[in-house]
Amino acid sequence: MDATKILQSHHLLTFNYKMLHSIHLPPFSSVSQFNRNSLSSFPPSAASIGSQSSTGSGNLQQQMTRVEALNTSKSFKILPGQAFPLGASEVENGINFAIFSQHASSVTLCLLLPPTGWEDLDTGNEEMVELRLNRSLNKTGDIWHIFIEDLPRSGVLYGYRIDGPQDRRQGHRFDSSIVLIDPYAKFVEGRRLFGDQNYKISKFLGTYDFEGPSFDWEDDVHPNIPENDLVIYEMNVRAYTADESSGVDADIRGSYLGVIEKIPHLLELGINAVELLPVFEFDEMEFQRRSNPRDHMVICMFNLLVVANDIFNDTNGWKFFGAGKWKINTWGYSTINFFAPMSRYASCGGGPINASLEFKEMVKALHNAGIEVILDVVYNHTNEGDDKLPYTTSFRGIDNKVYYMLDEDGKFMNYSGCGNTINCNHPVVMELILDSLRHWVKEYHVDGFRFDLASVLCRGTDGLPLGAPPLVRAIAKDAVLSKCKIIAEPWDCGGLYLVGQFPNWDRWAEWNGKYRDDMRRFMKGDCGLKGSFATRVSGSADLYRVNKRKPYHSINFIIAHDGFTLYDLVSYNFKHNESNGEEGNDGCNDNYSWNCGFEGGISLSVFSYFHISIVSSVLQQGETTDADIIALRSRQMKNFHLALMISQGTPMMLMGDEYGHTRFGNNNSYGHDNALNNFQWTKLDAKKEDRFRFFSEAVKFRKTHDIFRRENFLEKKDVTWHEDNWSNSESKFLAFTLHSEKREDIYLAFNAHDFFVQVPIPSPPQNKRWFRVVDTNLRSPDDFVAEGVPGIQSTYNVAPYSSILLEAK
Repeated sequence: MDATKILQSHHLLTFNYKMLHSIHLPPFSSVSQFNRNSLSSFPPSAASIGSQSSTGSGNLQQQMTRVEALNTSKSFKILPGQAFPLGASEVENGINFAIFSQHASSVTLCLLLPPTGWEDLDTGNEEMVELRLNRSLNKTGDIWHIFIEDLPRSGVLYGYRIDGPQDRRQGHRFDSSIVLIDPYAKFVEGRRLFGDQNYKISKFLGTYDFEGPSFDWEDDVHPNIPENDLVIYEMNVRAYTADESSGVDADIRGSYLGVIEKIPHLLELGINAVELLPVFEFDEMEFQRRSNPRDHMVICMFNLLVVANDIFNDTNGWKFFGAGKWKINTWGYSTINFFAPMSRYASCGGGPINASLEFKEMVKALHNAGIEVILDVVYNHTNEGDDKLPYTTSFRGIDNKVYYMLDEDGKFMNYSGCGNTINCNHPVVMELILDSLRHWVKEYHVDGFRFDLASVLCRGTDGLPLGAPPLVRAIAKDAVLSKCKIIAEPWDCGGLYLVGQFPNWDRWAEWNGKYRDDMRRFMKGDCGLKGSFATRVSGSADLYRVNKRKPYHSINFIIAHDGFTLYDLVSYNFKHNESNGEEGNDGCNDNYSWNCGFEGGISLSVFSYFHISIVSSVLQQGETTDADIIALRSRQMKNFHLALMISQGTPMMLMGDEYGHTRFGNNNSYGHDNALNNFQWTKLDAKKEDRFRFFSEAVKFRKTHDIFRRENFLEKKDVTWHEDNWSNSESKFLAFTLHSEKREDIYLAFNAHDFFVQVPIPSPPQNKRWFRVVDTNLRSPDDFVAEGVPGIQSTYNVAPYSSILLEAK
């Protein structure tokens, strides 16, 4: 039966509170999988439904019965609805709802109508209208749908109760007692304030807004910065301005608008792209949904830290834990929904609609400053956990067997390390991910994406690696997404390590984990790393010189959000994660770090709950006063940053490294909504004329010298290696000259020995002289002089653990 006849012969669904009566129609032929093409003749367009429902035949109008929703003065007309688009969509005279579930036996749409709002979500007094959909009338293939005329265009909260088979061995986890979030909801309503203890066990529902004014993008355009010109700054929206030292008004600290206030800092630093830690809706209070066996730590640690707060705040300008801040997910790698901006990053607890508008304001402001916006996206797992720690909010209860990778016994495969793994290359899930990505580009004007644990995207529905994964290819070839920056974190927690081998279609860039490891090991003086160091600063041709790949496909980084900060990398030999409450079992053990002779400063390990003399331990252990160690750490940080900025490829630095942010040896601080993660603006002020100046000058020097940003890999004519000792594993000194077509050569030397190396300086190009731009052994401001200092002799004495840069002028 064609769609027009079905529509014309329909009968009204009459509903009351938690009740639905319907007349069955002949069922549509079953479609086993979601396939747009197979449904091309159905449904009619949204416009046609709207037209027929408002101006259609008299017979159609006569068949419509008005019904009353409980506790409202409104009445609604109901139509079967249409299968596309998925989610809540506006039709001329109402709202269409559509959701995919292949294995569901029943689907019920749940509505909270105005004046019920988010404040009522957790009171138990919610007056929810529930409409049970009819399989014959409201289902096309595997998509359930319904159209409601005269439903408010905004302020409605909605979700679904879905029931189905209960056989867990078959992979099903249906639970009709839970109201689920629509995967295609464009906004998610729930808790309004980040970390609000009053709503820590908050419910979340989808919502929409079709009556608010459209956002005025004015003349916003994507900066379209060439990839070889990018300097990426990895940052957390909340942590950037959450601390009161930011000087930002209290109402907008930790918000999208807070980022706007601090754009001048980004410009002063010189970066031209921000990579935002996850901004998709997530539940920061997920760790507080159940009793923690180590909850006693909260009381013990907080009481003792009151004393420590005073000590640290008076001496070092640090503030630590506040009441009720124990174990809050502040990184955001636990997605609830792939379309909705994190609502608690709105200012003043403004909610999801304001969050959307303010996110757009942030993007527009960054674009106006010439800064691109790259989102760190998590399509490898969700917040819903596994069967040991389930947290059903959406996908698990809608169709677990489709959305997650399961083994033959129906148990969750765990290649993400977070309990579940998204079934990325299932056709339905793949389309969801592609729709989500396009939404962020079209609706929010973002410029690119970094894919967390992207090797998961390369696994088939059985979990095995694919040579040509459909999702990865689709992203590279998509008409919208192919114009974006697309960056893979090319590994996962199942051991699929694809650095240099990620399926890329000459489009995907990669986080270069080998760059990070080789640079760390060389700089701290490990033997046998000189050749690897040379390869990494040259653009990692061993990894990326394949087909049409370029040096900029290597995202070079030494520090990222997970792991040590740059300061901690040169201050700790071991991780100190006891404050995470996981007995130090979390976080990477192989950090390739070196404490330069003293294990850190005031380590949070002294707050171990096994120590009864905690306060005296705090008082006794302090930052080293050894001037040589302090100077060495400073040199090492500058060495790392200089090497990063002169390397071929795309550099990425971490927020806070420009002043020396410390997490006190914690290399997995995801659960701390405090100074461990929050940018400390007083610390920046203290280092403004020293460390920050060096970091900023290095960024700007890179941006003004094409020699570091080549489109193609270095050829023999492009570089001279002043080295005849490659095979000596004890050699930890490397010098080389980069040649420019304009004869503006750059000479660089890196000394990872613990002694001075007197090195001969090659002759500069004809009619040129060498000028010293960098010597990391010198005090500020002599350590970096952008215009250069003349008078370079035929030899140069390079200090232990230091580096120099000379420019021919």
